[in-house]
Amino acid sequence: MNQVIQARNLSRRFDQLQAVDAVDLALPAGSVLGLIGPNGAGKTTLLRALLGLTSCEGEVAVLGMDPRREHARLMEQVCFIADTSVLPRWMTVLQLLDYVSGIHPRFDRSQAEHFLSSTDVTLKRKVRELSKGMTVQLHLALVMAIDAKVLILDEPTLGLDLLFRKRFYEQLLNDYFDDERTIIISTHQVEEVEHILTEVVFMDRGKIILHKPMSSFDDEFIELHAVGDAAVRAEAIPHIGKRTILGGKAFIYEGVARELLEPLGEVRTPSVSDLFVAKIGGESSHG
Repeated sequence: MNQVIQARNLSRRFDQLQAVDAVDLALPAGSVLGLIGPNGAGKTTLLRALLGLTSCEGEVAVLGMDPRREHARLMEQVCFIADTSVLPRWMTVLQLLDYVSGIHPRFDRSQAEHFLSSTDVTLKRKVRELSKGMTVQLHLALVMAIDAKVLILDEPTLGLDLLFRKRFYEQLLNDYFDDERTIIISTHQVEEVEHILTEVVFMDRGKIILHKPMSSFDDEFIELHAVGDAAVRAEAIPHIGKRTILGGKAFIYEGVARELLEPLGEVRTPSVSDLFVAKIGGESSHG
């Protein structure tokens, strides 16, 4: 399968801080990758390296191009939305559409206008007059009207209410994504994107702790809810994390046979957020 992103031994240091530490990453076309990590994990620095916005050691190629040396050509194929809007606030929406039409060869103005027609964003309003949610919708309209191969989202819905966040991801999936495009989403709101992800990466302290396709979760990870004596027996089985639940405990196991756990209680596949807590900050049975 065609690899859209290939990084090998990618590293970036800021003075005494190792922001990205020997990261290897390969991502095939048509993926929706969730990049999950605590604040300071190195997620934004990694994304900036993929975009050619920061220098780094190691090797990295996006769509077969070096992000630093071929930045201008790469940006014709890659779009980026961050948590802080960089749209010119003094422009009207109409002027902004005129501007993007003039500078981006792959921008379809009619498609952007069609998307905006289903929102409260009107063409005569200035960007500075728009709410945070409207600004994100405008940014998304511009991005979805560009025939790009890769879309990178860095906390794109930060500060938005639940309804705006839900609509944002629905529009992204329904109106933009297809098997040829690749999306990378860095977010703390894991539960809201879990259902659209095909792959997940956990980062902590500059390192990739886990990189798995979502399709592998059922086979590799099990969450067990156990009570009473069953919880005591469950705790004796090596686990990667546990937490207290009503009346008992929930344990997360990696590589443990389902048949061994089923007699002890209810078994399920852990959510991405619960697995993340187990992998990054959960209590290990090995101390």
